[in-house]
Amino acid sequence: MGNIQGRAVIAGATGFIGRRLVRELRDQGYDVVCIGRNGPDARWDNASAVRALVDGSELVVNLAGKSVNCRYTDRNRDEILRSRIDSTRQLGEAIESSAAPPRVWLNASTATIYRYSLDRPMTEATGDIGTGFSVDIAQAWEAEFYSRELATTRRVALRMAIVLGDGPATATLVRLARIGLGGPQVDGWWFPHRRYRGIGANPTGSRTRTHHSRGRQKFSWIHIDDVVKAVKFIVENDALDGPVNLSAPRISDNRTLMATLRRRVGAAVGLPAFRWMLEPAMLILRTEPELVLKSRWVTPERLLQAGYTFTWPDLGPAINDVVKR
Repeated sequence: MGNIQGRAVIAGATGFIGRRLVRELRDQGYDVVCIGRNGPDARWDNASAVRALVDGSELVVNLAGKSVNCRYTDRNRDEILRSRIDSTRQLGEAIESSAAPPRVWLNASTATIYRYSLDRPMTEATGDIGTGFSVDIAQAWEAEFYSRELATTRRVALRMAIVLGDGPATATLVRLARIGLGGPQVDGWWFPHRRYRGIGANPTGSRTRTHHSRGRQKFSWIHIDDVVKAVKFIVENDALDGPVNLSAPRISDNRTLMATLRRRVGAAVGLPAFRWMLEPAMLILRTEPELVLKSRWVTPERLLQAGYTFTWPDLGPAINDVVKR
């Protein structure tokens, strides 16, 4: 146990990233307290309790929000948006009213804020914002995060790529490989639907788009070890504020990802999964094909410029590690 670092307030600590972060920060010497629907230290429906935890804290990390590993029904779409905006707003109000506001506030965001990209990487400085449901969620989330003047609290939006670990994204990919759909996932025609239409005050995108990437859509990812390590690095680096991409520096693509997974789980067969196969499979798994069909090409430019060294820069060893765990 190190020296006492002060109080760290973690919102959304019940997810696999939150659980790991709580353990790491306690080991580092923080007095960690958690906000959630059921506490344990404060509940969202008790604004005064939330304010009491935030006031005088050193660090606030918000990971709260309904998982996107679900079908985008109208009810789920609304809850994905509401859960992110409401938790961020409540923490912002608590910090704004604090007599001793926290030094750092880190808020989860997503690398899916960038457009579908096969032509070049998306950095914090040069990345193009996309359109549609997931992008609108991310933009509304970050807009709420930066909506207040908080002169003494440094804010960083964590634009996370797909996190490899004991979480839902990894579980879905491993499951696809094990059931024989471990070949490349190939986009193509499917019946029109509106699940990915925009949402919020200024919705963007109204239809499903088909991209002919032939399974070469880019796959941006980050190991859970590097998520936690990068969070601690950002907390200690006062030069980092604004959006920061949390993604491994060495990009992969869908074909390479699925071949790596097949080898690791010992799947002898990996059939190419065309969209007409993926749609019913993902319906059964209660998730969305967007997870594997969108081309995410994200580069952690700001982390690298600040001197961060990745523990898991390469996909193969990272996949071996998380599947073994």
